[in-house]
Amino acid sequence: MRKSTPKKRQILPDPIYGDRQVTKFVNHLMYDGKKNIAFSIFYNALEIVKTKMGEAEKTPLEIWKAALDNITPQVEVKSRRIGGATFQVPTEIRPERKESVSMKNLILFARKRGGKTMADKLAAEIVDAYNNQGGAFKRKEDMHRMAEANRAFAHFRF
Repeated sequence: MRKSTPKKRQILPDPIYGDRQVTKFVNHLMYDGKKNIAFSIFYNALEIVKTKMGEAEKTPLEIWKAALDNITPQVEVKSRRIGGATFQVPTEIRPERKESVSMKNLILFARKRGGKTMADKLAAEIVDAYNNQGGAFKRKEDMHRMAEANRAFAHFRF
C-alpha cells in the first residue's frame, strides 16, 4: 500500500470495565486468537494487584493505567542513513504508538519474569511499573537515555 492508508479498526470496550484501552492490552496479550484466556489472565492479574496493593486508595484499573503512564516513552531513536553513515535520530512518538509500545513492553517483561502463572507475572510487573521499577520502566529509561545521547543528530529528523 503506497498511497492509501488503512482505515482504523473499531475496538470494542471490554465487558467488565467498559474500557477500550483494556481491550487493546488484551489483544496484545493474546496468543492464537484465544481472547477469553487473555481476558481471564488480565482480570486475574488485576485481582492479584488488588491484594498486593490493598492499602492504596486507587482501584486496580487505576493502578494499571498509572503503571502504563510510568512506562510510556516520549521519544525514540530511529536509524537514518545520510551519506553513507547511519545516525540514530531521536524522534517523538505518535500517541497511538506510545500506547502500543508501552503495552508491548509491559507484556514482554512480564513474560520474561519468573513466577507461577502469567497472571502472577503480569501483576508483579504492573506493581513494579507503578512504583517506577522493573524491566519495562528500565526499557523506557534506556530509550530516553539513547535519545538524549543522540540529541546532536536531531536536525536530521524527517
